[in-house]
Formats: sequence, C-alpha cells, structure tokens
Amino acid sequence: MPYLYRAPGPQKHPVPKDARITHSSGQSFEQLRQECVQKGVLFEDADFPANSSSLFYRERPQIPFVWKRPGFWQHSEWLDVVIDDRLPTFRDRLIFLHSADHSEFWSALLEKAYAKLNGSYEALKGGSTIEAMEDFTGGVAETFATKEAPENFYEILEKALKRGSLVGCSIDIRNATESEARTPFGLIKGHAYSVTGIDQVNFQGQKTELIRVRNPWGQVEWKGSWSDSSSEWRSIGAAEQKRLCHTALDEGEFWMAFRDFKAHFDKVEICNLTPDALEEDALHKWEVTVHQGSWVRGSTAGGCRNFLDTFWTNPQIKLSLTEKDEGQEDCTFLVALMQKDRRKLKRFGADMLTIGYTIYQSPGKDEHLNKNFFRYNASQARSKTFINLREVSDRFKLPPGEYILIPSTFEPHQEADFCLRIFSEKKAITQDMDGDVDIELPEPPKPTPPGQETEEELQFRALFEQVAGEDMEVTAEELEYVLNAGLQKKKDLQFKKLSLTSCKNIISLMDTSGNGKLEFGEFTVFWDKLKKWTNLFLQFDTDKSGTMSSYELRSALKAAGFQLSHHLLQLIVLRYADEGLQLGFDDFLNCLVRLENASRVFQALSTKNKDKEFIHLNINEFINLTMNI
Repeated sequence: MPYLYRAPGPQKHPVPKDARITHSSGQSFEQLRQECVQKGVLFEDADFPANSSSLFYRERPQIPFVWKRPGFWQHSEWLDVVIDDRLPTFRDRLIFLHSADHSEFWSALLEKAYAKLNGSYEALKGGSTIEAMEDFTGGVAETFATKEAPENFYEILEKALKRGSLVGCSIDIRNATESEARTPFGLIKGHAYSVTGIDQVNFQGQKTELIRVRNPWGQVEWKGSWSDSSSEWRSIGAAEQKRLCHTALDEGEFWMAFRDFKAHFDKVEICNLTPDALEEDALHKWEVTVHQGSWVRGSTAGGCRNFLDTFWTNPQIKLSLTEKDEGQEDCTFLVALMQKDRRKLKRFGADMLTIGYTIYQSPGKDEHLNKNFFRYNASQARSKTFINLREVSDRFKLPPGEYILIPSTFEPHQEADFCLRIFSEKKAITQDMDGDVDIELPEPPKPTPPGQETEEELQFRALFEQVAGEDMEVTAEELEYVLNAGLQKKKDLQFKKLSLTSCKNIISLMDTSGNGKLEFGEFTVFWDKLKKWTNLFLQFDTDKSGTMSSYELRSALKAAGFQLSHHLLQLIVLRYADEGLQLGFDDFLNCLVRLENASRVFQALSTKNKDKEFIHLNINEFINLTMNI
C-alpha cells in the first residue's frame, strides 16, 4: 500500500479555499470548466466514467443503466471533486438519491461526487449518518448512548449547539421488521432525527429542561408532554412561548422534556464543526490540531497494549494541555481517530480495521517512549473501545499537563493511513514524537601505530598483506573475503556471508583517498566500528536466531547513534526486512553503513555551504533521498 510522505508534526488546519485538486489532469474545477467552454463541449469525466466500473466494484447491475444529464472534505482536508452531470437512470428515473421534485438534481449530483470520492456507488453501501455529517462539514463526531450518558449530558448538548455542531438522534431497532415502525408516542424507530435546540422553562415553580427535535419527514411528531398541543404550554406565558418559537415551529419540529428524550431515544450523534466550518461571527469555536500518519507493517503497526513487544513502536504524539476550562480545574478535549480510504479500498478486499487509542502521562522526555515505559506505567485514559468503525472518538477531561497519545490498530502488523484530530475548548499544543532526525556519531579513532597493534590487529595485518599485495589496499571483492574470514571466528554470531554490495558500501564510507579501495589503516578503523555494531546486533537479536525483528530496529539504530523519523524507519524496513519482518546481520550492517555515509556527506555539504543557499534539504529529507538511490 502506498503512503504519501508528509512533513512531521501537526498540520495547519485546512480551509475550503485550500482544497487539494483530485482530478488526474491536475486541473481545478474552474480550469476544467474553462477548457470545456473554450472547446464548446460538455464535460465528460475520464476519472469516473459513465459505466459499470463507477457503479460497482464487485456486484453486477441487475438492470440496464442509462446515464443521462440533468437540464465535496475528506480525512481532514478539503477536496475539489469535479464530476460531469451524467446520472444513472432506469426508465427515465434516477436510480439512487433523488428529490421529490423530479426536476431537481442537486442531491443526485452531490451523491455522484461522494461516490467518485469513494470509488463507486457501491462503496457508499452501509454508510452512517455521522460519516456523511463529517464528510460534508469537516467536523468530528462523537456518539452517546442516552441511557449511559454522562451526568452533564444536557450541558454537553447545550455547548455543542452553541458551537454550531450538528446533532442527530435515533431509536435503535432490534431487527429489520422494526425499521421505520411507529411507537405509541409518535416516534419512528431507526429514523434519523435532528436536534435543533435546547432550553429551560419555568414550569410549576421549577426549571424544566427541554429539547427541540425535528423529523425530516415533516409529518409524524412526538405526542407526549411538551408536544405541540400538550397542556404544558398553557401553563406558561405568551412571552415564554414566543421565546421558544412554540407557534412558529416548522412542520415535523417539536419540543419534549429532556428526561423524556433520554427515555425514548437510544443514541445521540454530535458532529462538532471545525472553526473554518462555522460562521464568521460565531461566538464559540473549538481549537483543533490534526496529525496525519500511517501504520506500516514491520515498523509502526504495533497493535494495542496487549502486544507489549510491538505496542511501543506505534506513532506517538505529545499533547500539552496548558489552559483549564473556564471555571473548571480540568481541560476538556475530544480525540478522533479515523482510518482513511477504507471504502475506496473495498474493491481490493480491504475491510474496516479495529482501531482505538491510549493516553499516557508524559515522563517529560521529548523522545519516542520505549517498551519499558509501557511495561511499568498505566494509561490515564483511552478510547471506550477498539472497534471496526471508520472513526473512533471520545471526550476527556484531564488536569493540565503533558500526555502521550498512541493511536493503533487492535492487532499488530495491520496497515492503514490514519488521521488523528484533537478538538479542545482551549488551545492545546501537540508534537509528533517520531518526526525528528538526530544523528550523534562518535569521531572515528585514529589508526593504531604499527608498534602498538593488538594481537587481533596483527593477525588482520598478516591476512590483509596476503590478500592485498604490495600496495596494502583491498578492493570490494578482497574486502568481502577478509571480513567474512574475521567474522566467522565469532562463535556467537550466526550470519550468512557478507554480500559484495555491503563491502562496496563500506569502501564508499571509509575510502578517504577516493580510489575505490581500502587501506589497512582505514580497515582497522572500520573493524573497530564493526565490532560495536556486531555487539548491538547480538543485543537486539533477542531470540538468538541470527536475525533481528524489524520492530527492534528503532532501538538498535538509536543505540548506534541514529534517531530516525517514522517515515525513514518505514523506508528502511521496506528495503531491508524480509517477508517475516526480520533483518539478517548483512542487512543490518548495510543499513548502518548507508546511514552513516549519508550523514557524513550531509554534514560535509552543510559545512561547505553554510553561507550559501545551496543546501535546501534538511537531514531527514537528505537521508530519505539517499536511501532511495
């Protein structure tokens, strides 16, 4: 699965005018329209053609479709989706979404753009209200079971509506026969209602909490207390009735007591809008930060806390809560984790993964936390459950401080791109703990003078003279023989012979004269380095199998002086690990040699051009470039 490289750290929250072009031509809607106007033709979308491939990815049409012309945000970024106006019909009627007015086509065109975004109309099958609310507004969703709602549920809804959030509610069904069934109180089971208001009224000397609900059908309404014709309204004055717009409600809109609402409805879904989706004069806005990331098998797909050996390798994000809520001691924030493009990937057999996240108190270190931290520290909060939904979101209240948030799949080794959004009442600061590259390499030791050589060095000198000849320099092929002869004497190291490629890379690293050969002094410096790297390999070959798990590679590289970003780590694992996510000694050595070579070249170029505008790449980008060559 391909992964787009993104700069590390939190991303600037996008607005609709920054919509990313998705058409294969690279042209925006305006550009495509202008081209059609100039040519005098109607637009035909080659990316989403008017044939069966755009309707289904697995099913086959049961009826002949005729495409006729009548005459949208995804994964935390706005997308410019261009479509033509051909729509699938049967017997001159639209097959899918349509308006009551047969000459009105906006809903069908909007649906076509949504289908194109997800790959086909079939990919929209089995959707949910909250998914659509998010995709069409850029908001973040949270779901409440009314029977298990928190004590401050009324206040949560009140704040949500003040912030312009979209709020829906529904009654669960136990089987298909209950769908759209009417209750004795006039409510429809399995039906999507919207919440349009919340208020309080003085009734019989007490404050009574009310909630306003709308049935989009516009006909069937609530028949209990505080319904349109109930006796409760006669007990309050005309001014109060006018304030609550009692007589001016739209058809299908009604008030009900909040206690009745919780008793009769089962689920409430809130789509909290991002700041850019609100009116300019809105008084209350959420603060939002966005992180884009990937779970990649072998490097960052560590699974949940049940899998301690790999859990720590998941992406880690530091969250700094600095401001308390107004009049409160804690900070309120909402975390939403979304797996990306799963509907679009359905045609390739992909299903929704089981996802969730965990929140830990930060130990105060600006580095990726290791396995031992999670072995001895309990989490402070977590998503309610790991579940196979597109998005998992929950609301939390924690004291001000620094926390580490870890998004993950339930099982390890499962790959997906994800989007993590954090909504807070006050500004929160986030930091990607996997985005920085830090290289700390010791200065290479100077060669030992001939009269002070150790027994091991004397043995190597004899072997070197035998292989190299009078010039005392070895080629890559000769170095391969010398190193393999020396390493085979290490009884605790299980490995296949070093490859010629590794030896060529070693010469590239150590050759100071530039003649493509290695002198004995350069060899002894590398041999000292090789002994340290060998000890590291043995340390992280935990099962003594002669191979190292790719999940241990981050720690091994850090011990060697390389702190890498998650993107570079993913790249290295893809290049050097086998299908079983294991690295042999030759792979590990080759990786270290290339990393050190790239680091030294970058340092030399940076020093040489520090006063010039020659080096525009940072170390992360430079190593990424060289590791791809």
